[in-house]
Amino acid sequence: MTKRNSKVSTAVIRRLPRYYRHLTELQRKGVVRISSSALGKSMGLTASQIRQDLFCFGGFGQQGYGYKVDLLREEIGEILGISRGHTAVMVGAGNLGRALMENFEFGSSGFRLLAAFDVRPDTVGRTIGGAPVLHVDGLEDFLAKNQVDVGLLTVPRCAAQSVGERLVAGGVAGIWNFTNGEVSFPGSDVVVENVHFSDSLLTLSYMISQRSDAQTSGKEPQ
Repeated sequence: MTKRNSKVSTAVIRRLPRYYRHLTELQRKGVVRISSSALGKSMGLTASQIRQDLFCFGGFGQQGYGYKVDLLREEIGEILGISRGHTAVMVGAGNLGRALMENFEFGSSGFRLLAAFDVRPDTVGRTIGGAPVLHVDGLEDFLAKNQVDVGLLTVPRCAAQSVGERLVAGGVAGIWNFTNGEVSFPGSDVVVENVHFSDSLLTLSYMISQRSDAQTSGKEPQ
């Protein structure tokens, strides 16, 4: 589908993976067609919001007919670039990095994890989740020899900026930063996604606090 708007808001972009994930579940359940109102109800969104979001990328569905689940999932997957065969490397194969390598399904998001890098002798040389762990001293050489789209940072926060700069210098297009700190690369066009676990936990804290306060006062949370 051809994108209708030259600029799409960040809020809409961040909802696209939710649509893709939800449509995948509907497809697994054998749902063939769904209306915007039914889709919105199952996702906690309004039908109008869904139609507005999808309108940013072209015409989907037909009035009175709804959306074909498999087709809409495929179209959103194309918008998200899942079929483009992106590649990634991870720097830091400690507890968090190892957990991601062993449990996160990179392939379902259209990525192939080529390798991880670390410095610990008991980790370098291992294969984790199907990817080899190499010494970080060889990072630049690996980047020079392989097309790498995204670099994952699972190093200590104090090392995040310097390691990120090495990845950017090696030509990666994006940084997925799990260090719970900010990294930035002025003068480059690299895309940075900073993952803050604390933000998610504090959001949860707010929601359960609101519920607790509402129960205490006898009112429903807003």
